[in-house]
Amino acid sequence: MKTLAISTLTICGIDELPAQSERRVTHVLSLLDPGLAELDAFGAYGEHHRVTLRFHDILGPSPGYTHPQPKHVEAILGFGESLREGVAGRVEGHLLVHCHMGISRSTAAMLALMAQNDSEASEDELFDRLRGVRPQAWPNSVMIGFADEQLDRGGRLVEALRRHYGHQLKVQPQYQDWMTRLGRQSELDMAL
Repeated sequence: MKTLAISTLTICGIDELPAQSERRVTHVLSLLDPGLAELDAFGAYGEHHRVTLRFHDILGPSPGYTHPQPKHVEAILGFGESLREGVAGRVEGHLLVHCHMGISRSTAAMLALMAQNDSEASEDELFDRLRGVRPQAWPNSVMIGFADEQLDRGGRLVEALRRHYGHQLKVQPQYQDWMTRLGRQSELDMAL
């Protein structure tokens, strides 16, 4: 199994960030809502490289909101390329990807990074790995669609996402109600 030129992968939400400060995080990808104040938690972290992208966890255009766009996934993959390029100067590394809850944007970003780094892994294997890092993962389907296209996966990431959603609904049945309340019916409809 290939890694992201990093020895440890973590996905979390904002409320979990303080607990990560003792874990020697070297790289952070923050996916935040536009307008959210800068997070104080990183002041307690040691030296690390951090990239912040700002867009909402929604599935399409909505007045007053910034929806995920191809440029956001391009930036995520650019961050992944910088991880790969910096491997020669690193003995070890710890990548932390977070969003508000650590469930949707961050898991989509981590899946994109995994797929970018290991082009030979099957899509289902990538989702298995993702669940190993963050069992409650419910990746944003729009972001996965952009990653699928940008990584030339030919729709296979989206198809594996459908199976992943089906798996999650079996092991986390509360997601059915939760995603309905969040307006994510289209993702529930995708589930196999």
